[in-house]
Amino acid sequence: MELHGIFVPLITPFGLDREVDLGALERLAHEVLDDGAAGLVALGTTGEPGSLTAAEQEAVVEVAARVARERGAPLIVGTRPDLAARPGVTAALSLVPPFVRPGEAGVVAHFEALAGDVPLVIYHVPYRTGQELSVAAIRRLAAIPGVAGMKYATGTVDVLGDLPGGFSLLGGDDPLISPMLAIGAHGGILASAHVATRSFADLAAAWRDGDVARARTLGGPLADLSRALFAEPNPTVIKGVLHARGRIPTAAVRLPLLPATRESVAEAGRLIGHHLQESGQRR
Repeated sequence: MELHGIFVPLITPFGLDREVDLGALERLAHEVLDDGAAGLVALGTTGEPGSLTAAEQEAVVEVAARVARERGAPLIVGTRPDLAARPGVTAALSLVPPFVRPGEAGVVAHFEALAGDVPLVIYHVPYRTGQELSVAAIRRLAAIPGVAGMKYATGTVDVLGDLPGGFSLLGGDDPLISPMLAIGAHGGILASAHVATRSFADLAAAWRDGDVARARTLGGPLADLSRALFAEPNPTVIKGVLHARGRIPTAAVRLPLLPATRESVAEAGRLIGHHLQESGQRR
């Protein structure tokens, strides 16, 4: 298995009654695929899974899996391994064990034990987990049967190289996606790609095809846009922008998150509007 291109980690829309709006979620999933996303992620951090009940989590995955099946798109599911085993799910997104800091050998042993029937995409985000991994450890993880790839969100741009075939490196730091693609990442899992999805997809295609001029033209503005969308805790600004553009019914989030400030939403909206106008995109 190889995973390529831009995956959108779906937000969870809430309606006026503060309940999960599954219809809005389904529309959003179709929209990002229409605009060039290669695949979807359900119950990633962007989807606020910790604030959802078990029944809500199951409903979210059911909708995302249905859309993925209809569109022939890969779906990665986080948070619940049991849901990742459902039909229509391509892989499970599995976080490097957080807080306990088991060391590199412990991380490798953890994923050797976890790997099974459902392919794994390891989520490496050391500024949240507290666990750093060397290039040598990542290569060991990549060699584990059943590990399909890694969401790589270290806050840095690193050349890993010599990774085995069938292992996909997906950038997870939105503002750094262009340089990560330039040095060989297969794609990215990018919350920012809820908007200007086509441009993010074009960026990945440009680096893949060696069109450096096109990639450089896209990379700078998309990095600025990503920084604006992450000016406050994810996905608060993204939800604010999606609501302002009429794509979801409310900008509501659940505690411990609070809605983004009007100023942050307005600034991100300004950048998005300018970019969409320049590129001739609708959303």
